[in-house]
Amino acid sequence: MPLDEEVVAAIYRDHGTALRSFVLSCTSDRSMADDVVQETILRVWQRAPEFTGSLRSYLFRTARNVIIDNYRRSRRRPMETGQEAAELAESSERVDELLNRVLMEEALLRLSKEHRDVVVALHYQRFTVNEAALRLNIPSGTVKSRAFYAVRALRTILDEMGVER
Repeated sequence: MPLDEEVVAAIYRDHGTALRSFVLSCTSDRSMADDVVQETILRVWQRAPEFTGSLRSYLFRTARNVIIDNYRRSRRRPMETGQEAAELAESSERVDELLNRVLMEEALLRLSKEHRDVVVALHYQRFTVNEAALRLNIPSGTVKSRAFYAVRALRTILDEMGVER
């Protein structure tokens, strides 16, 4: 049973802006971005009964697939050089990287502030345990403990979001 119009409108309202921003970071063509967002919502609408997990991560993965499908469709002629194959691989890697960043940001927002602060300090700001302890004004042992439990919680969150390792 497909989603009704109210649900589709809610998806646009709740996720449309973030989805469009993600697509625009992959392509600078605003018209194409709008088309990708519409195609993404259409696919979600068509596959609603099969969907489980985090809606936002499902939308971003679907948008990624639409972008790649569109790129491949535009390149449906025999490749004359290895350069075009390299461009496709590079574009696909860039979209994957952006998708992973968006999904990780969403997962980090689901952590407690204390766990998120430790993860950001250790993994994004590249502080040592002692530097993070000084920066966060907590003992080094607490930094290590929070890091351990934060990574465990992140794994659970990413699993719930349907992110494959």
